[in-house]
Amino acid sequence: MPAAPFNPLVADLSAPPVPSVFAWARAYDGASGPMIDLSQAVPGYPPHPDLFAWLAEAASARANAGYGPIEGEVPLREAYAAEVAAVYGAPVTADNIHITAGCNQAFMATVSAIAGSGDAVGLTDPFYFNQETTLAMMGIRRELIPLDPTTGFVPTIEGIEAVLAKGVKAVALVSPNNPTGAIYPPDLLRQAFEACRKAAAFLILDETYRDFLPGGERPHDLLSIPGWEENLILLYSFSKSFCIPGHRLGAITAGTRAVSEIAKVMDNLQICAPRAPQAAVARAIPALKAWREENRIEIVKRAETLKGVMAKLPDWKMDSLGAYFAFIRHPFTGENSAHVAERLAKKAGVLCIPGAYFGGDQQDYLRFAFANADSQTISGLVSRLSTFALD
Repeated sequence: MPAAPFNPLVADLSAPPVPSVFAWARAYDGASGPMIDLSQAVPGYPPHPDLFAWLAEAASARANAGYGPIEGEVPLREAYAAEVAAVYGAPVTADNIHITAGCNQAFMATVSAIAGSGDAVGLTDPFYFNQETTLAMMGIRRELIPLDPTTGFVPTIEGIEAVLAKGVKAVALVSPNNPTGAIYPPDLLRQAFEACRKAAAFLILDETYRDFLPGGERPHDLLSIPGWEENLILLYSFSKSFCIPGHRLGAITAGTRAVSEIAKVMDNLQICAPRAPQAAVARAIPALKAWREENRIEIVKRAETLKGVMAKLPDWKMDSLGAYFAFIRHPFTGENSAHVAERLAKKAGVLCIPGAYFGGDQQDYLRFAFANADSQTISGLVSRLSTFALD
């Protein structure tokens, strides 16, 4: 008898990329020393002890075992709204906040509220692979904004306007960027917002790595623009700043109409985000500011260490660096980036993500998630990469 068919929009997707990368790590024999893990964007230090205590307390509270508000717990929405207002110097309230189970879910819920099958959304090339596969499985066409390595993979307003001219329902940007690390200038983000508003499209700005900007500067002034609520949606993840990716907690900042539309989607996706981490993070946002600032400084230090390392490896080109990531041009021109990354993991004990996972035109690149490793570990790349031969 014939097998029952699967949804081709899902069946045609490649398998999730990170597990395949971890499989390469398991095949490493340890000959070059401990594995240097520069793969998944996981903070290379633990959560604050107080956060562990608050998580345990919240997890054992009977009240948190039941359903919570679809839009998120009020204390967390209020605490995060206050932080957003402080970061951007603009009035933001809890009514502008929707809590989700991680930023990937925030993106899916947002896109579901904006676009349907057959519509189009603009992404940069290279793109964050989970955003691209989300669109693919939803039957939403993606229009790509090509990025130039000679300008640090920062999009141009001309590229953004070109996809808007194709009738996209939204332009989705990630800054600081995943995979390149590129930090988009405030003026460019302002131009992108105005172009989207002129085209009656949304600007979706994923700011997962916002808290790790090198100077701790304000990323943009978009929330100060009158009427921003009509076509701006900001996405955020608590995973990196609070070191809790396993607890799956993200946030959306948007107009109240968008929040209500996204709530319709969330009610069918998950009903509510995990309640215990919401309670814990609501306390952590105001209480752990100094600790988070120390971590930002530490990540900047790791970026500087990597910059120094790459200066000693002239065959390996660092075309972009920022926040959590560096996009590295490997010296094996014309080789499949997955093959390079696999051999690097198995032979040299350096684990990273192939550039092609972020777009077919990125075969010459590897993504290094340098925030995973301390400066001493990062320094070990000099000996491993300088002696690495592909076969």
